Amino acid sequence: MAWFFSEDEINGNSYIIEGKDAEHIAKSLRMKKGEEITIVTPKLVQHSCVIESSASSQVAVNIIESKPCENEPDVEVTLYQALPKGDKMELIIQKAVELGVSKIVPVISARCISRPDEKSLAKKQIRWQKIAKEAAQQSRRGIIPTVERTVTFKQASELSKSNDRNIIFYECGGESVKSLIKGKEKTIGIFIGSEGGFEKSEVELIANNGGSAATLGKRILRAETAPLAALSIIMYETGNFE
Repeated sequence: MAWFFSEDEINGNSYIIEGKDAEHIAKSLRMKKGEEITIVTPKLVQHSCVIESSASSQVAVNIIESKPCENEPDVEVTLYQALPKGDKMELIIQKAVELGVSKIVPVISARCISRPDEKSLAKKQIRWQKIAKEAAQQSRRGIIPTVERTVTFKQASELSKSNDRNIIFYECGGESVKSLIKGKEKTIGIFIGSEGGFEKSEVELIANNGGSAATLGKRILRAETAPLAALSIIMYETGNFE
């Protein structure tokens, strides 16, 4: 069943979808009257709907059932991802959203080779957010994870202070993720490096803020593999793969 998000709560038994979503339903998916779609609202209410009329300008639906959306993890994970080279960030965002990340913060760390200017970063953020939305629809998330503006490593470390736990994955070693996750955390921040990893001073900054260095094993993973491995482990250890 096609999956969509509304910006507002839905009151009543009918709803009108407009804009790009309507165009996608009518033109790309070629959905007709009588076909079913799902709409999820900001308060995580999942509405099963039947299309009443379909046009590229607007799609009218009737709501046949409403219930809480239970597809979200019970832990909010923020990925602080140091910018990798090329278009690897697009893959990271897509797969991280599928795995259950709540927020992605692109970071320029000391060893980042990719250092786009502000204008380029603004364009990239728009594309990254679009990728996050498409991945959320495909994987039937309850929310569309936010891709924040790109920040420096120091700014990211400050932002992370509100998390219950912060973990920086360091190629020079650290604790296992299993030993760091206590099961009581509601918010977890994970820091993943670019191709060159992190400077020791960056790891120390997170440690000084109460965070911990962790390892993903003896093998060195690529910049686009490490965040997906880290997220998978955290989701498993917190019971969100059950």
